[in-house]
This record gives sequence, C-alpha cells and structure tokens, in this order.
Amino acid sequence: MAEVKAFCALRPNEKQAAEVAALPYDVYSREEARVAVQGHPLSFLNIDRPETQFPEDCDMYAQEVYEKARDMLREQTAAGVYVREEKPVYFFYELSVESGVLAPLLQGHSQTGLVACSSVDDYLNQVVRKHENTREEKERDRIRHVDIVDAQTGPIFLTYRGTEALKACEARAKKQAPLYDFVSEDGIRHRVWRVADEAEVAAVTEGFRAVPTTYIADGHHRAASAVKVALKRREEHPDYTGKEEFNYFLSVLFPEEELRILPYNRVVDDLNGESPADLLLALDQVFTIRDCGETVPTPEQRGELGMYLDGHWYALGVREELRSEDPVEGLDVSFLQDLVLAPLLGIDDPRTSERIRFIGGIRGSEELKRLVDQKGGVAFLMFPTQMEELLSVADAGLLMPPKSTWFEPKLRSGLFIHSL
Repeated sequence: MAEVKAFCALRPNEKQAAEVAALPYDVYSREEARVAVQGHPLSFLNIDRPETQFPEDCDMYAQEVYEKARDMLREQTAAGVYVREEKPVYFFYELSVESGVLAPLLQGHSQTGLVACSSVDDYLNQVVRKHENTREEKERDRIRHVDIVDAQTGPIFLTYRGTEALKACEARAKKQAPLYDFVSEDGIRHRVWRVADEAEVAAVTEGFRAVPTTYIADGHHRAASAVKVALKRREEHPDYTGKEEFNYFLSVLFPEEELRILPYNRVVDDLNGESPADLLLALDQVFTIRDCGETVPTPEQRGELGMYLDGHWYALGVREELRSEDPVEGLDVSFLQDLVLAPLLGIDDPRTSERIRFIGGIRGSEELKRLVDQKGGVAFLMFPTQMEELLSVADAGLLMPPKSTWFEPKLRSGLFIHSL
C-alpha cells in the first residue's frame, strides 16, 4: 500500500505566495531563466536556477552556484518570506484554468492534488511506479541542488486511482477559507487549503492505505534525484531508522480521473538525405495519407497523426495490419519511433539525438509549422497519450519512449518545501 505522510512544510507567507510561486526549473532554458527572474527577486526560480545570480559565462554546475541557492533560501526565511509549519500538515492544492494560452485547450479544467511526502522505499519497491527512463546527467544537477540546499524544492507530480474516502477528505478541507488564492501570469488559478487538524491528518493518512500504487506523471528526474540523495544520506548515517525526513520526497498526488495529457509533438530538422517525395512514398507503407494542404489535421483518436512536410499538412492513419495491442508498442509515440523516426529518418535514440525536438502541445501546430518552414525537415502532430495507457504501461513494469506525455497545468515550485 502507498505510504504518505504529513510534514512540517516550509512555505511562503500568505501575502507573498504569488510572488514566490514559479514554474518548474526544467521548463526554462538557461537564457529564459535569466530573463524570467529579472524584476522578480522573490520568484522561486532564483533559488531553483541559482546560476541566474552569476555572470552569463559562469559554470552553472559549480559548487558556489548551489551554495548560493542554499543561502538565498536561508536569507529569505530569516526575512519572513517563508514560514515553517510547527507540526506536520497536509495541503490540498487546486489548479484551475481560467484564461491564457491553456484556455482553448483545457477550458474550465480543474484538478486538486494532495501535497504530502511519499516514501523513498515505495519508489525502490515499485509501489511508486514510473513510465520513463531518466538520464544520469540530468539527475546530477538536482542531486547536488537537493543535497546542498538540504531540501526538496520541486514537488513530484504523482497520480493514483481515486477513492471516495480521499474525496471526502478533500471536500471537508475545501469548506475552510483557502490559505492561498491567486491567479498566475499564465491564467491559472492556484488555491491551497491547509489540513492541520489531527483527526483530519489521520484520516488522510489512513485513506491512502487503501491506495495500492501511485504513479509518476511528471518529474521522473526529480524523483530519481530525491531517491539518490536519500540513499547517500543512508550511507552517511548507517544508524538511520527510516523515519528521517530524507527517507521521503515531496509530492503532489492527483486522482487520475482529474488529469489531462496534452500531445507531445516531434520535429525532425532534416529528412536524413531523402526528398519529400521519397519520404511520402516510404510513409505510404505504414500510413494511409491524405494531403490537407494548409488545413491542420488535428488527430482525434489513437492511430491518427498530423504531419507537416514541404509546406503541406497531411493526415496520417496507422494501417490496421500494423497496429499492436502491446501496452508500449501500441502507443502512437512508439509506432512513430519504431517505424518512422528510426528506420526512415535515422533517429535511433531520441534521448540523445540532436536532430529531433520535442514540442509540448501547449505551443500548438503553428510552432511546428514555423520550425519546419525555418529549417526544413518534418513535424509530427500527435494524439495525446491517454491516462489509462500510462497506468497500463507502468503496471506492466514497462517504459514509454521519452517525451510521451505533456501534463498541464504545471505545478508551481516554491509553495511547498520539504526540508531534509
């Protein structure tokens, strides 16, 4: 059964929460992060991406960069920007799409997650299940950040199959006035309710004992890094009991029925030496193809893709005889990788190839067209992976191809910090 626990959160004071809350560190390039923090001294991105406090040519992985993150958090805590809960609590965190670029895609969408600490041992024992591999070089940065700051600063986005008992806990919490209530610059309303009553804390903890497994929706690298810091601390403290804070990682857990996955589209910068006509001829072996001209063919179900090539949009349909019921091989992203990207376009390892780019669905088809018109190549517009597909892959102990899912709206960092 999944173990969660309440924790003595370090969090921003109510008046400054909106100034602190920031998008996750990994949605920004180095230059974008530098621009984003300008004029926003309390944005948590300053701490999450501390290289922004140094000259542009600094080594962003230098020891003093991580120490700067630790020092900024300590200084702002001393100044009262952050306060610490005196006893372990939970929070319910609601994100609602009200306006902005997400509104046309997720109009009226709302989701509420439980902010809690999940067990490192659950991750090691596959009670917390994953669906993607991680890359060691990406882990190293967060390992050092967590270890030196001595805190987990970005929550792991988990999901689970909801229960009536936990829905009842949420409903009772929402009868109170929210601790935080603000709309971020991207049109997402963020509301947080604090669960401090001992009986309610116990009810949440007990409710999760009926949840057999949880699943990483987003944040595989953050989760792997938190676990590796925990294992490092266990080596440093061989007399550990398992109750120390480093044995748990910060998470927000959402019922799977409330979540929405957007497409994760692909752009390949060239045609691997082929002409557009040759590529179309090869694609005809695996897809039915319809030339849509300037009209964008939005995929409406599994097995449908859109393609932009040489100034034209095409509707692609996976040929029936090539479809698979396998949890991984049957995914559209797998089909595209195995029968198109690797054999026809030479993208053998999408995790390392510099010729492919992954574009989140929030940026729309216009971004795909712009990139191909600018550089050539080809773009593929995907039908989003479905939640049940993600759970089935994870339950089977299998892994999806990289960049199979794009979750929106994104959790904000800085609202909840788990000190180790």
